[in-house]
Amino acid sequence: MQLTLNGISKRVGAETWLYDMSLAPQPGAVTVLLGATQAGKTSLMRIMAGLDVPTTGRVAVDGTEVTGMPVRERNVAMVYQQFINYPSMTVYDNIASPLKLSGRPAAEIASQVQALAAKLHIDIFLQRLPAELSGGQQQRVALARALAKTAPLMLLDEPLVNLDYKLREELREELTQLFAAGDSTVVYATTEPAEALLLGGYTAVMDAGELLQYGPTAEVFHRPKSIRVARAFSDPPMNLLAADTANGGAQLRGGPLLPAHLPAQGTPALTIGVRASALRVQPRPGDVALPGTVELAEISGSDTFVHVHCSVGEVVAQLTGVHDFALGAAIMLHVSPAQVYVFDARGDLLSAPQRQGAAA
Repeated sequence: MQLTLNGISKRVGAETWLYDMSLAPQPGAVTVLLGATQAGKTSLMRIMAGLDVPTTGRVAVDGTEVTGMPVRERNVAMVYQQFINYPSMTVYDNIASPLKLSGRPAAEIASQVQALAAKLHIDIFLQRLPAELSGGQQQRVALARALAKTAPLMLLDEPLVNLDYKLREELREELTQLFAAGDSTVVYATTEPAEALLLGGYTAVMDAGELLQYGPTAEVFHRPKSIRVARAFSDPPMNLLAADTANGGAQLRGGPLLPAHLPAQGTPALTIGVRASALRVQPRPGDVALPGTVELAEISGSDTFVHVHCSVGEVVAQLTGVHDFALGAAIMLHVSPAQVYVFDARGDLLSAPQRQGAAA
């Protein structure tokens, strides 16, 4: 199914919730809507579903305009942040409800419900009521019901946000496999860059009601077209350092020269982008050193996030493993010039690190 949004916008009173944008999610694939809270993801999905009508623009499905067509007349499945189940129905009947509405034979319904419940690890709860389940189990029921509908368009609005970390990790992997096994066009909203990378497919980066960039997820991550995209698609946000064009590269203000090949028509003022994972404490040949002092060290999972005050600005380094840093201690960070991003004075990308096996 080809969903096409052409020049849509959404205004409510004097406020603009969505600025003029066009988007055609890749049919049969996963498109991630990535952006912070209030980026416009839910507003966009409500227009896709038919719950809201755009202020301007058109919505089409397979070339047929559906702008203004109510959701009940569209074949769409949607899962929200807050799981929604029928409280008086068993888990089995919740999952089976869209299959019964479509008039499937009882034996086929039973087979599909059992298969979906097994994939989502809720088959042992089929005869229970939703209130007898944990929050994570109830969300799995809502997901199973949406998957059972086998709608050509499936919309998931941050479906894992209210679950604990372990459950989110488990369900992300399961959903990736389930999406790959189906042929629905899936649109999945999230605030987490890691989730977008895990789901793969395509990513549309949104910020403050604007669609900033859309394309294959890996391409958007490795070649963000602007600072706004780079910050939205980095966790923690990309370190941004002021610099000026100099002979042989970019001169960090208050710091060293970064050797770089810059476009001949580049602007004098630059911004250097460094992902937290590109900074390290052990130098490698060709690295540039950034001395500083430790302001905070946070351990998260198997990584340590070190906040450092440097002469070039405040930076965050993501170091693999558990490290112990005393507050105020001197630290020497290192980065390879080949791993930095260069943006012009408008915030547009000038150069990006070269991916292995791909052109820069």
